[in-house]
Amino acid sequence: MSRANRFHKTMRERATIICTRDEKILLVTRRRSRWALPGGTIRRKETPEEAARRELEEETGLVVSELKYLFLFGGINKHHHVFSVNLARDAKPEPRNEIARCEWFKAAHIATLATSVPTREIVALARTPAGRAEDVAIDWAAIDALV
Repeated sequence: MSRANRFHKTMRERATIICTRDEKILLVTRRRSRWALPGGTIRRKETPEEAARRELEEETGLVVSELKYLFLFGGINKHHHVFSVNLARDAKPEPRNEIARCEWFKAAHIATLATSVPTREIVALARTPAGRAEDVAIDWAAIDALV
């Protein structure tokens, strides 16, 4: 097996979701941990989208009908399959399972928080023109107005 194949096999696959509402982005945190985008490990025989839906519900209680795939982000030892969803104004995430807190932050504020490196980089990448797709259901003009 080549070095590249061995390296690829050690990469963990994760579904990550950028949830927006009222011009803010949802972050979650465990006790005594950094803020992060909701998401988690993709289980065997589960698609990235199925994992994104499951993780969002497990962590926040939110059930979404439509997710948009944005891009694949390669971290040091994880591949993040990044999805987006615009949530209704009345959507109220509640911390569940291992999650201690769910909070909404303006995009500009995320760079000043104690977050995971992938969280900061994924949010920044999603805001760049290369990270935008015409069918992405994020209100980029509203997010850009916050920075």
